Amino acid sequence: MSALTRFDPFSMEPMSEMFQGLFRPLRSLSPDEAPLGHCKIDVSETDAAYQVKAELPGVDKNDIDVKVDRNTVSIRARTERNKEEKNGERVIRRERYTGEVSRSFSLGSEIDDASASAQYQDGILTLTLPKKAPADQKRLSID
Repeated sequence: MSALTRFDPFSMEPMSEMFQGLFRPLRSLSPDEAPLGHCKIDVSETDAAYQVKAELPGVDKNDIDVKVDRNTVSIRARTERNKEEKNGERVIRRERYTGEVSRSFSLGSEIDDASASAQYQDGILTLTLPKKAPADQKRLSID
């Protein structure tokens, strides 16, 4: 009696080499070319203000947009990278990347947007957001 064997077309060496890089990214990104996928945020609070630190590596400060509306803070960043490698006059490789990230969050107190400030250095956006002084309650007289 003969033994049955199962044929697996992908177990053959030439076939496995063909599909070896199929599920790998098309290009490997170095740390300075990391895609702008997430915006990590740290928020700290004092009695007078909030301080927000957002990681936005590789983004030009002109491509960052920060909006404050009462107690809601919105951060939006966009980056675009073009890289081209030439060998003489022939283009060997050309890569483009465009990315955008945005975050919105609410804070516990209203922000005094007139005295708020922002700094961007070494890929870290630092927002200093002073709290609005609570409005004095108005006492109504009863007639």
